Amino acid sequence: MESGLSEPLSVRRAVTGRRSVRRFLSKPVARETVETILDEAARAPSGTNTQPWGVHVVSGAARDRLVEAVVAAAQAGEHSQEYKYSPDEWFEPYLGRRRKVGYDLYGLLGIDRKDFDGRKAQHIRNFMLFDAPVGLFFTMDRRLNHGSWLDMGMFLQNVMLLARAHGLETCPQASWLGHGDVVHRELGIPDDHVMVSGMALGYPDPGAPENTLRTERVPAADFTTFHTE
Repeated sequence: MESGLSEPLSVRRAVTGRRSVRRFLSKPVARETVETILDEAARAPSGTNTQPWGVHVVSGAARDRLVEAVVAAAQAGEHSQEYKYSPDEWFEPYLGRRRKVGYDLYGLLGIDRKDFDGRKAQHIRNFMLFDAPVGLFFTMDRRLNHGSWLDMGMFLQNVMLLARAHGLETCPQASWLGHGDVVHRELGIPDDHVMVSGMALGYPDPGAPENTLRTERVPAADFTTFHTE
């Protein structure tokens, strides 16, 4: 029986060591590597093998054009929501968790809580893909329903874990959803497909303070109910 431990990264280490990287090196990622990651990620389960995922990969000049267009839209205050990702108003315990990770990140970057310009500048770095040389944009047919959204999530998770086996890291980015019209236009995504998420892909910058952020997780005992009788 194969244990999988001969692979470059064990499954356990790939999962527990995953983090959202927010500054990447400019070192290019080979197209063949991206194709391998996506080929292997497509082993994700999907209801009756529907495989609902589509991926738009940007690099080089195409990446730069998209970044320029979305950064300009963000700086101009333009907004076009691809779909409703969050509730209208956050509540506990989710509100506290969101605030903590934001404060922790800004603290590492030396951005004061009241430094709104600094916070906005950091937010706009999302649309620079945090300097990553590759951007992935995941899409699916709008006619599909909740089950296919679950399938998409499992596919995205596979991409993030398999990237680590190649020495790469990622940052899944819901922020791109606020400029769905620009992404659709720049990448030629048809209107009958929804952009589910963006994702930065590349080699992490080991000297970046923001890449030392280790978010907290509540223990399984806090969110699990065991039924034994």
